[in-house]
Amino acid sequence: MKLTVNAPVNGVSFGNVSYNILREIYRKNYELSYFPIGDKINIETYDKIDPQFHQYLNNSAAKRLETFDVNNTCFKLWHINGSEMRHAKKQALLTFHETSQLTPTEINILKNQDLIFVTSSFTKSVFESYDIKNVHFIPLGFDEDFNKTNAEYINDKIHFGLFGKFEYRKNTARIIKSWLKIYGNNPKYQLSCAVVNPFLDKNTFQNQIMSILEGKSYNNINFLNYMPTNSEVNDYLNSIDIDLGGLSGSEGWNLPSFNATCLGKWSVVLNATAHKDWATSKNSILIEPSRMKDAHDGMFFNKGQSFNQGEFFDITDDEMESAIIKSTEYAKKSNIEGEKLKEKFTYKASTESILHAISDPM
Repeated sequence: MKLTVNAPVNGVSFGNVSYNILREIYRKNYELSYFPIGDKINIETYDKIDPQFHQYLNNSAAKRLETFDVNNTCFKLWHINGSEMRHAKKQALLTFHETSQLTPTEINILKNQDLIFVTSSFTKSVFESYDIKNVHFIPLGFDEDFNKTNAEYINDKIHFGLFGKFEYRKNTARIIKSWLKIYGNNPKYQLSCAVVNPFLDKNTFQNQIMSILEGKSYNNINFLNYMPTNSEVNDYLNSIDIDLGGLSGSEGWNLPSFNATCLGKWSVVLNATAHKDWATSKNSILIEPSRMKDAHDGMFFNKGQSFNQGEFFDITDDEMESAIIKSTEYAKKSNIEGEKLKEKFTYKASTESILHAISDPM
């Protein structure tokens, strides 16, 4: 079967999902015309190399103008904004949406897709509430480049981790402030933050960190540099006891918290949006949202624009602090139910669902 794909391969979450789906397409021996978004394949992140797959990607991109056919459905993985552009008569879009509503612009772009794939049942319900048809919920999978290292890291203290781009919707600043209020300078606890946001300039990011610290010094919090390879991310996820990234107010899936849970770690998870599709009271430390908050952050979600309007789920500062304190009861305990998730959710299954929907007559 021939397939056209328009998607990024890079070191951020969109690129990670694309990479894993493209790898499954390669394993099925599809003839591929690959249009990389950004016109460059940034393969360096994926250091557990399958050279034949990488050659397949490079060849498919190099020959795309010779091999693509507008009569073949194009599978596109991208934001709603930009998905009006296509390489074929029919387009199947996999997109991520985090807010509680859609704008007229988003509705029109989505209604002009032939197929829509979303990674949370919450997003599916939002889309369908605007009478958008042909929406398929496609769960994501465990990244097979990750594995348990069984190495010894910080055994004499409880090691918390916060992984994910510094963002208002992810509650990054509030999580760090809450943790410092409870455990700042307590030698029994450590917090390692991997929160570099490549879409923020360096000065803005540094100012955000300085604002959180309020001029105080702490000896038990680390702000890690950007980790450019999957091997480094895998090592980081193995080193922590408790993941706090699940306290995000809105997610399309939350790959870091999901992968950490699959590796047997415990994640504090707000029971909302995509978290509800994989996190349960048996595999996560579930926290119920108690309110909603405006999505506008002055950076990525701006009031009155044509995209990204609505609300996120939220909890109070007191509820966040209580959740962090509660999580220590789970430290150093293996999450057996969490490890079962990597058998239930795979990119093989995700890709097969996508390809099956594309192959059906539209």
